[in-house]
Amino acid sequence: MSFDGIMINAVISELKEEILNGRIDKVYQPEKDDIVLQIRCFGNVRRLFLSANPSNPHFNLTEKKYENPLSPPLFCMVLRKHIGGGKITAIHQPEFERKIVFEIESLNEMGDYTINKLILEIMGRHSNLILVNSSDVILESARHINYEVSSVREILPGKTYADPPAQNKINPLTLTRENLSASVENNPSVRIQQMIYKSYTGISPLSASEICTRAGLDPSVNTDELTSGDISALYGAFKAVIEIIKRNDFSPCIYFDNDSKPKEFSPFELKTLQPMRFCRFDGCSEMLEAFYSKRDSAFRISQKTHDLRKLITNNIERCAKKKDIHIRTLKSTENREKHRLYGELLISYAYTVENGADKATVINFYDENQPEITIPMDPDLSPSENAQKYFKKYNKEKRTYAALQTLIKETDDELYYLESILSAIESCESEQDIKEIRRELYEQGYLKKNRGFEKNKKSVRKSQPMHYISSDGFDIYVGKNNVQNDELTMKTASNSDIWFHTKQIPGSHVVIFTNGKTPPDSTINEAALLAAYYSRARQGSLVPVDYTAKKNVRKPNGAKPGFVIYTTNRTAYVTPSDELINKIKQV
Repeated sequence: MSFDGIMINAVISELKEEILNGRIDKVYQPEKDDIVLQIRCFGNVRRLFLSANPSNPHFNLTEKKYENPLSPPLFCMVLRKHIGGGKITAIHQPEFERKIVFEIESLNEMGDYTINKLILEIMGRHSNLILVNSSDVILESARHINYEVSSVREILPGKTYADPPAQNKINPLTLTRENLSASVENNPSVRIQQMIYKSYTGISPLSASEICTRAGLDPSVNTDELTSGDISALYGAFKAVIEIIKRNDFSPCIYFDNDSKPKEFSPFELKTLQPMRFCRFDGCSEMLEAFYSKRDSAFRISQKTHDLRKLITNNIERCAKKKDIHIRTLKSTENREKHRLYGELLISYAYTVENGADKATVINFYDENQPEITIPMDPDLSPSENAQKYFKKYNKEKRTYAALQTLIKETDDELYYLESILSAIESCESEQDIKEIRRELYEQGYLKKNRGFEKNKKSVRKSQPMHYISSDGFDIYVGKNNVQNDELTMKTASNSDIWFHTKQIPGSHVVIFTNGKTPPDSTINEAALLAAYYSRARQGSLVPVDYTAKKNVRKPNGAKPGFVIYTTNRTAYVTPSDELINKIKQV
């Protein structure tokens, strides 16, 4: 379900119980489109997350601690100035629109109490967070909209706030049999589902389909085909949904697809999605946190690592082409031993070969069968000179072969390293993880240093490996990038800890901290699953994962970050999946 008026109403009813009359202690802006308000209410501290992200606009109470920029953005500073320490006196949803208004009472610069409004507009790519004063003058917004962007409605500091353009829809809370019948008549030859969400405010296509399903009607049927009895059934189902909203009788749940990935969410059970598997939650915020947490993170990480992915992909293609050239050149040296043989035989039979001959037929005494062999010759050269020519060609091809072996090995190592960077990008969970990968690429020469690099290098906070706890209570740590892998394996882990890595596949280092104990097979299997999941073989089956005591792992001198060698290992074969990984407790 999109974040429609019904979902907004459900979350607001929850917020009124949790944070209404609470005071805003702190204001954070972890991302350009996101705001986090820390609110103290009745002795409890709650965090309210507000997102105007164009792809996933939403709001909910959260337990998550967000990483914030070292310097707060302008919008954040304006919010701190005008609503910091303020009291939330009202939370409402005008006319069931996809708009949430927080009225906040605070002291102005003159020491007088005033009411400012923080407005979250959930309108897809037009979503925005806007702060207005008591006179409806815009103080600041997350996204500025000038006349060039929209000739209908400007969102700029100093401008008077205006509601989004009216769509002449009916507030569903005022539903009657008469206005539903009128909506059917005013929308001839359209699907029932379309008629509902185009006629009533805040109703998404999925909600409209649910109303149809509860009425026993096919959502794709045209309004022209509806009988009086069908309209009565539709009205009854629609009214039942409205009663759920008015009573705040919500039972939030998430529906999952066949791959156990969250597909849809709803403030109540949906007959439309039966028989999809679903999971109930105690509150809407808890449900939204579960649904959006990974999706938001993945979206932002994808945006911020797009240039890195392109850079690494281009370098992988470059290395692949270079390796292909090396292999083709290597094939030209396949006759080097034959050239050496020709030279030695010509030296041995020089006295029997006439000068000016264009070939020599001699016995190959190096072969136990001593067959005759014909050697092509340059008639302008003596037999000895022809022999030296073959020796020269042999030595050149021998040097070329040795050099190409080294070059191919270096190219393979670089390809492996670049693949490990892609794996690290997939494991990124925060801005700090991305910065660490960028710093590694700077140091390895793949990115050029910009002016602010050294300054940023000092300000980057060190991120930590992912921390899991096995079903048997053992701590399992997973490195998120190559530098972190080195730190985890070579500095943090002790000799008795158990180290895991996918066999000849780029991926994260995984370590079980044993504390001198022997972990059971179940913990070994969970660590192997994590190693396979956080590798380039995430989508594979029966992925080979090597594991050994950390004392058997060492890093060669001069090796690239993340590269180690190991001995005395065993191998586990596992098939990773989101479902199995989600069963392992993450700290």
